[in-house]
Amino acid sequence: MRDLDVLVIGAGTAGQTVAHDLVDQGMTVGVVDMSARPGGVCALAGCQAKKWFYEATETIARAAHLMGIGVTRLPEIDWGAVLTEKNRFTDKIPESTITGFQAAGIDYLKGRAAFDGDGAVAVDGSPVAAERIVVATGARPMPLPIPGAEHVITSDAFLDLPALPERIAFIGGGFISFEFAHFAARLGARPGAIHILEIADRPLGPFDAEMVALLVKATEAEGIRVHTGVRIAAVAHDAGELKLHLGSGETLTVDMVVHGAGRIPNIDALGLDQAGIEASKAGIAVDAGMRTTNPRVWAVGDCAATVQLARVADQESHVAAACIAAETQGAQPPAMNYRTVPFMLFTYPQYGMVGSTEDALKKEGIKYWKSMGSELTWPTYRRIGMNHAAYKVLVDEENRILGAHILSDNASGLINTFKQAMASGTPIEALYKENIMSPYPSRESDIIYMLSPLIE
Repeated sequence: MRDLDVLVIGAGTAGQTVAHDLVDQGMTVGVVDMSARPGGVCALAGCQAKKWFYEATETIARAAHLMGIGVTRLPEIDWGAVLTEKNRFTDKIPESTITGFQAAGIDYLKGRAAFDGDGAVAVDGSPVAAERIVVATGARPMPLPIPGAEHVITSDAFLDLPALPERIAFIGGGFISFEFAHFAARLGARPGAIHILEIADRPLGPFDAEMVALLVKATEAEGIRVHTGVRIAAVAHDAGELKLHLGSGETLTVDMVVHGAGRIPNIDALGLDQAGIEASKAGIAVDAGMRTTNPRVWAVGDCAATVQLARVADQESHVAAACIAAETQGAQPPAMNYRTVPFMLFTYPQYGMVGSTEDALKKEGIKYWKSMGSELTWPTYRRIGMNHAAYKVLVDEENRILGAHILSDNASGLINTFKQAMASGTPIEALYKENIMSPYPSRESDIIYMLSPLIE
């Protein structure tokens, strides 16, 4: 590998984005990655891969909700066919990632990168000369401190199952468990035999408690049992079954246990302390320009102590690349802004959130006004048989949005409208007027009903 302006460690979405941005700035760039399948979790086993199962899930769920009001027979379910289509997509990613680097003039090296005692980087023990370094190593499943954890499969493995067993337990009450439990409930597992096990007193801790309670109600209506305050003492394999021994003394018997307790930054083997780079369990410490405590090193994506979302990783990469370019050109560097990051759960119904939760506003002593509706009976949802649609909009004294929460079959689209309004500082009176002429009738045209209680 030639002498480089920038070496990027990691070939996931963050690493690819920053590398291509830097090449566009005229820099010599290299990427090193140790994975047998470069391309990153998002594309191979996360946000992209899971959507193949979500689309099938949504179709089955929508048909089930329409039973008796127009649909007379459910579509047939073929998990294996969905898996085949997913693999047709993911199988091409490693090669296309590498060829994309080559086409852009980016050096690619397979190997394990780590900082040495001088703060430089070595790949499999051989030094690589680079003026600046970007760490983009992503995240990995959190280790489970449970006896018998070897019997638990990862979320990556779940998306490669040839078929679904009837009885499944998901450890952890976060994104992964809720989304995958909804897939299982619609695509082959047995209703009532799907379990989400959360150690805290409620699942989905970062989300709005009131809205989470509504999602849990919708989830349980689909035969998914949500358990809270559960401590797992051990997982044992017994005659082809798995037994989860709970702290309460109870035993839960299933066919499969899936790790849904989240991911941690994949940074342990980097030797960060050798380079004077501060890090914690949350990830690598960075400033608003994604620079670490070592002025020659930046960190982006899930390895940084920020927000673990793919599009956040992309934006962090754009910011880091722009900051590196600005440094070489003597220009003003940009800064990351996480205030309007949208969060999406691809359950059915979907749950979308942007901005603050109501509990957070109360804790911070911020004055707010609220418009909320649950189990909506608007025609939008009556005609598709959805009984659990809901919304919550929180605004400040100037009628600008502090937070928005949507439970719907199109929460992703609706929450993006609120995200844009937050980002631009649009007051809700203006947002109301902008949406009067939304395509009608539609989920988007319902926005005026969400806002009207706040401006009357």
